[in-house]
Order: sequence, then structure tokens, then C-alpha cells
Amino acid sequence: MNDMSTPRFATLTGARLPEGFVVGTATASYQIEGAVHEDGRGPSIWDTFSHTPGKTLNGDTGDVACDHYHRLDEDLDLMASYGLDAYRFSIAWPRIVPGGTGAVNQAGIDFYSRLVDGLLERGIKPVATLYHWDLPQVLEDDGGWPLRGTANAFANYAEVVGAALGDRVHQWTTLNEPWCAAYLGYSEGVHAPGRREPEPTLRAVHHLNLAHGLALQALRATVSKPDAQYSVTNNLQTVRPIDPDSADDLAAVARTKAMHNGVFTGPQLAGAYPELAIEATRGVTDWSFVLDGDLETIKQPIDVFGLNWYNPHWVGAGPLQDGDDGLQSTPGLTDLRLRRPAHLAQTQMGWPIDPTGLEEILLDLHAEFGDLPIAITENGSASDDVVGPDGAVHDTQRVEYLATHLSAVHRAIEAGVNVQGYFAWSLMDNFEWSWGYERRFGITHVDYETQVRTPKDSAGWLRELIRTRAIPSTDPASWG
Repeated sequence: MNDMSTPRFATLTGARLPEGFVVGTATASYQIEGAVHEDGRGPSIWDTFSHTPGKTLNGDTGDVACDHYHRLDEDLDLMASYGLDAYRFSIAWPRIVPGGTGAVNQAGIDFYSRLVDGLLERGIKPVATLYHWDLPQVLEDDGGWPLRGTANAFANYAEVVGAALGDRVHQWTTLNEPWCAAYLGYSEGVHAPGRREPEPTLRAVHHLNLAHGLALQALRATVSKPDAQYSVTNNLQTVRPIDPDSADDLAAVARTKAMHNGVFTGPQLAGAYPELAIEATRGVTDWSFVLDGDLETIKQPIDVFGLNWYNPHWVGAGPLQDGDDGLQSTPGLTDLRLRRPAHLAQTQMGWPIDPTGLEEILLDLHAEFGDLPIAITENGSASDDVVGPDGAVHDTQRVEYLATHLSAVHRAIEAGVNVQGYFAWSLMDNFEWSWGYERRFGITHVDYETQVRTPKDSAGWLRELIRTRAIPSTDPASWG
């Protein structure tokens, strides 16, 4: 692993959080729950995908994961020990409606009801995400997200959950990272369901957007908590030109932003798809699946815009060169190249570390959408963490990552961006999708053999942040 401190980005030690700023952690159902065959849960696309040979590292699956389903009280106490303001979790659709539509599984409702009640008893705000990629397999068998019917099924599921938990959940999020669900699942094939079909990918983009709008309507019709908030979370990309002086590279940046960011922020926040995205994909689809009234349905008012962010990207035009990756599987971007600058340190995922990119995307959102309330709903770093001889996990690199990135958020706030919260990814090490259990993002170490949880130094840093309401030093000796 490269040394994260070279180059070193500024940490605003002592900078205070704004009044009411929410600090929490996040997880996803398939990554932590386990118990995939228990209490009436149906199979999801990730159950199928992870059990398909060659799809995940070492053939790892989420069958057990962190066994959170059986260790709920232990994990709730862990959150309380960190002093979390809020906890962002996802609800497994196949645990609530195993067949995708139709019969409701009360045992699934009961599990999340216990989770929500446990959070409230500990003074932690529940932030519930309806979809973090675990589509019921039966719906994929029928065609999955490229079909409009999946969006309608999602709205029905949202209505069920809203009616069951809507008197207690603080904030509702419809979708987590629809970019990943659409592009990685249906175009690149590296996430479930593992398809590589350009035109259905764009249908999936639209039907995920439509599902968001329909679900917000369903939630507002059923949720009884008068001050509940409604949101969506997107993983927007900070895109920079490989050559800032190249007109072709600047055009590549604009097209990449349209295809990666604009196809979600456009309809969700402005009620329109970017013309540049439509033009870039003219050889793939005519977008006739966008029906009259869809864009009005998608553009629902939201209280918070969730932003997941990890690293910037550098793109350019022209043939691939040494050190470049292609974007061949992304509709509308098949002729572009992606580069990871050699001078930047990288996380265990191979992602370049540059917190100025987080500040940049926040400023871009502010410039385009004005006083949009934003929460950083995921931000974190993977590293090869081990429990040391002293029984502790000294994840110095992650502490540095969190400190520099929250400092970038603070700079954006000082520049006028309305950022209201920050959720570290993740509460604990977990099943990292196609990477299985090798990549660790948690502020809590999980021994997957024994399920023992060990707080890392990064958990201490986050606890100190919440206790003091100011950005702590990265030196553990300075924490109270």
C-alpha cells in the first residue's frame, strides 16, 4: 500500500461542525445480515450471483457475512458506544416481500422493527434505505430493472415498509447508488445480476429513477411520522481531464459527467435527462421507454440529497495508453479512457486518494442546484487491517482518510454548500460485493471466523468527532 501521507492533504484539526450536523455510519443488508435462508427471506440477485462460480473473489458469499441478523443487540450496543447521531441501514426487499410482489413476510418486518426500536432506545436516528442492490431474484427472472414492472413492484414494497415502520424512521432513502445497480449490474457485469447489455442498461437507469419517484409517492402516502425526511443517494463522480489543455479531453469530461451523474441528477432534481447523454447514446437507444409523465413522477421533492463519494476520476479521449483503463462497457463512453494518476496514494481498492475531489463535487452540486441540502451518506477507505499484538487495530491510513475528507466537507460548507451530515462507510468490515471479504472498509474489525468485533482507531476518531463536535487530530493520544 502506498503511503497515504504523500502527498498530504490538509486536516482542519479543531474546525467545528455546524449546529445540527449529523454524524453516523452506514451498512447494507446483504453485506452484514447473513441468515439468507431464515425466517421466510427469499433469494436475491446477490445470493444467485455470489453462488455463481467465478463471480466473487474466493467464491465468497453473503450467506453469513457479519451475522448481524443474530447479533442485532450486540451491534446496537456497539453503535451506542461510538455515540452515533444516526445509523444508515438498508432493508432487504426479499426479507419483506420474498416474491418481489404479493405476500408480505411478517418476520422480516419484525426484524427491522426491532432494529428501529433498538436505535431509538439508544438515542440514534434511524436512516432507512429501501434498496441497496438486493433485488428479489424472481423479479430479475422476469427481466429485472430494465422492465417498468420492477419500478411498480418497488413502489408496492415501499408502501408496505412505510406503513410498518413509518411512525419511527427519521429519514427514508429510496435508492442507494442506482449508477452501480444499472451500470455495474447490467453493463459491466461485475455486480449482480452480471449482465452485459447496453440498451437494457439504459432502461435500468430510467426504471431505477422511476422507482425512486414512485416510492417517494408511496412513502408520503403511508408514513405517519410528520417530521420524517425523504431522500435518495447517488454516487456522483468528480471527473477531471487527463490533459486540461485538450479540447477533446474536456469534451470527454462533459460526456462522462452526463452519463455518470446527469442521468440521475437530471431527472431526480430537474425533471429532464441531459441532452448530451441522449446524444451520446443515440446509437444504443432512442429512449422511447421514457413515457409521458415519467419525468414529473421522478422529480419528487426531497429533504436531503445523499452523496456517496470515494475518489475522483480522470478521463480523456483517444486510444488507450500505458496506465489507462477503458470505459468500453459504459454506454456512450466506449471510446474514452480512464487514468489513475501515479503520484497519488491509493486505497486497498486501488482508488486514488484526493479529498479535494469531494470538495469539488460539492461545489459543483451547489453551483448547479443551489441550496440543495446534502448529506455525505458514504465515505471511507479500504485497507488490509489486522488485530495487532496489543489487541487493537491501528488503521492509521483510514483515520487520515476520514480526517482529510471531512476537512474537505468543512471547506465546502464554509464556501456555502448546505451539507447537513456525514456517514462513514462502514460501521464494520463486511462482504465487499465482488471482492468478497478481502477488502475491509469498517471502523470495526470483524473476525469472520469468530464474529468478534474489535473497534479500530478510526472508531475512536469518529467517537471523538461526535463527542467534541470538532474535527479531531489524527493522533490517538490526543483523544479524550
